[in-house]
Amino acid sequence: MTLADVDHASLMDKVYRQQRHIYDLTRRYYLLGRDRMIVGLDAAPGARVLEVGCGTGRNLVAAAHAFPQGVFYGMDISSEMLASAQAAASRAHLASLAFAQGDATNFDPGRAFGQTGFERVFMSYTLSMIPDWRAALGSAVSNLVSGGELHIIDFGQQERLPRWFKSFLFKWLAVFHVSPRADLRDALADLARTNRAALTFRPLYRGYAWHAVLRLP
Repeated sequence: MTLADVDHASLMDKVYRQQRHIYDLTRRYYLLGRDRMIVGLDAAPGARVLEVGCGTGRNLVAAAHAFPQGVFYGMDISSEMLASAQAAASRAHLASLAFAQGDATNFDPGRAFGQTGFERVFMSYTLSMIPDWRAALGSAVSNLVSGGELHIIDFGQQERLPRWFKSFLFKWLAVFHVSPRADLRDALADLARTNRAALTFRPLYRGYAWHAVLRLP
C-alpha cells in the first residue's frame, strides 16, 4: 500500500472499530437496494464473485446463499471490517468464503486469492467512501474476465426528492466520510466506451440510490 492507502485504511479502522458491531442493524434502514443488486448478480455455477469493500460481510454472505454454487471473495481496506466479515462467514457456516485486505484502487487478486479475474464484481455503497473512486472503478473493471459484469449500488443525487432532504442527508453522510458521486454515470459511461461494454444505469427510490451494471463483451 502507498502512504495514502495506509492513511485511508487507518481512517476506516478508526471509523468502524466500534461501529462495525452495530453496522448491519443500523444501515438496513438507509442502504437501500442492496438485496436487489445481489439478486441481479445471477451468478452461474462456478462463477467467481468478488465484493470490493465487503465491510461486515453481510452482502457477501447473502450472495453466497443466493448462489450456493458460486465461489465468493471479499476485500476491504479496513482490518476491523474484515474481522466482522470473517465472523459473519463463520456464523453462516460458509468456510469457503475468502477474504483479503487491500485497496480498491489497485487490488491484485492474483496476490490476494490466486485468481486472475472474476465473472462478477460488485460494490455496495463503497464508491462514496473511496477518495479516488474513479481509480477504484477502473481497477474493478480490469479484474473482470471477458463477459464479466460489474454491479454497483450507491447513493444517488436524490434528484426526485425534496431539496431539504438532500441537504440533510449529505451533511449527515459527511460525518461518516461518505460523499455521493454526482459524476458516477458519466464515469461509468466513459469506462463502457473504452471497454466496448454495455451499461445499464437506473435511479431507484426517486434517486435516493443509483443501480448500475456494466457488462464486458
